[in-house]
Amino acid sequence: MNGGDEVVAAPVDPPQPLDWKFSQVFGERTAGEEVQEVDIISAIEFDKTGDHLATGDRGGRVVLFERTDTKDHGVPRRDLERMEYPISRHPEFRYKTEFQSHEPEFDYLKSLEIEEKINKIRWCQAANGALFLLSTNDKTIKFWKVQEKKVKKISDMNLDPSKAVGNASIASSSAPKPSIANGGSPDRSYNTSGNDFSFPPGGLPSLRLPVVVTSQETNLVARCRRVYAHAHDYHINSVSNNSDGETFISADDLRINLWNLEISNQSFNIVDVKPANMEDLTEVITSAEFHPTHCNMLAYSSSKGSIRLIDLRQSALCDSHAKLFEEPEAPGSRSFFTEIIASMSDIKFAKDGRYILSRDYMTLKLWDINMDAGPVATFQVHEYLRPKLCDLYENDSIFDKFECCLSGDGLRVATGSYSNLFRVFGCAPGSTEATTLEASKNPMRRQVQTPSRPSRSLSSITRVVRRGAEISGVDANGNSFDFTSKLLHLAWHPTENSIACAAANSLYMYYA
Repeated sequence: MNGGDEVVAAPVDPPQPLDWKFSQVFGERTAGEEVQEVDIISAIEFDKTGDHLATGDRGGRVVLFERTDTKDHGVPRRDLERMEYPISRHPEFRYKTEFQSHEPEFDYLKSLEIEEKINKIRWCQAANGALFLLSTNDKTIKFWKVQEKKVKKISDMNLDPSKAVGNASIASSSAPKPSIANGGSPDRSYNTSGNDFSFPPGGLPSLRLPVVVTSQETNLVARCRRVYAHAHDYHINSVSNNSDGETFISADDLRINLWNLEISNQSFNIVDVKPANMEDLTEVITSAEFHPTHCNMLAYSSSKGSIRLIDLRQSALCDSHAKLFEEPEAPGSRSFFTEIIASMSDIKFAKDGRYILSRDYMTLKLWDINMDAGPVATFQVHEYLRPKLCDLYENDSIFDKFECCLSGDGLRVATGSYSNLFRVFGCAPGSTEATTLEASKNPMRRQVQTPSRPSRSLSSITRVVRRGAEISGVDANGNSFDFTSKLLHLAWHPTENSIACAAANSLYMYYA
């Protein structure tokens, strides 16, 4: 090879689209079964290990599931993966326990009912075999400890009842016996001159004591360790714990508060976007999340479609952001619905903290925190709805808040849509993956066969792709879409290609 020859790196092929399969369903509805409002799932979250899954519902309950396939041949599953041991089973979970996290309340000062619905669940660091999690409704955050306690039972008495003559004779004797002061009995003679206690013939009177025995059975006990209340005037939309393991944030429409897990009666207001005059209010906070590894950084999204990255080291009140991410509006594209559909309903950091995924009403956007010129990729979730925005506004569906999630390896993103559909997109360079799945036992049933076409790069600097617009208002089987069955909540397993999603009161799980 000549010294002047350039070495060209061979292009890396994008990963193949995943083939998704049904794994499990919890709380499956029978055909025509009415769903109770309180049973509708409103939050889903895997813990960091992926061995536990929590769901919250509109009835204020938190249900925990645990993984059952993590041990194989006595070797933990993660070690098997490192050894490239063939693992035949896919992730499987079983019901672990449930507890009532929140109850309906009434705010007498504002004459407001506070519903018990769980808005967010976040897992905290496990310790000493106990699980810890934060759950919140509109106003109050609670810190829960879930632990296995050995069952203690009162077993036999210390004496055989048939031999317990002393007690038995006293109990059965109907004739009253003379007694002396302080409950003594004239039958007993005590020699108090030394340590010699002499008793009547028949020996020591039997004293029956219950014996408490700890059995091998265990009970799961959920205990509320802390209650963080009275810090939000508006509805809490986000809770996010910090990588330092000691603090967390809670966000409502206008403020973000910083808490210490150990201190429930004090929080610090770190972001306040409330104007002096509420008539000047133009945007609200919609979601907030801590950076996964930098404890001083967090991001929050707004109803105007922007994301602000803030650094807690800059000042105590972080009203000025370190970075602002927003997409410039295309000229001539403005309509009555522009601002409504631009509002971000959810943001998530990728595992390494380099990228932020955001969801607005029509799209998923992937942002590189080192490039604030615009998103590096945009995925059309349900472009077929654009002509129907007027109807969606009339029935309030346009205000639905869809969540989004990223795979642990950062190669794919997912979010929900209507008709209990959800979409998975590949975000690796060159990937054309855009899969439509249905929350049912046959997830690929609604798959549209048209291949996805990435648009040409919109900028020479950023790798901008727009994908997913090929899904139509009627699917391949001619089924029309149902706006009442919406898939708002879903979570991606932290280490494997496994997704949990909520369709009304049913929890569906898929693997690839």
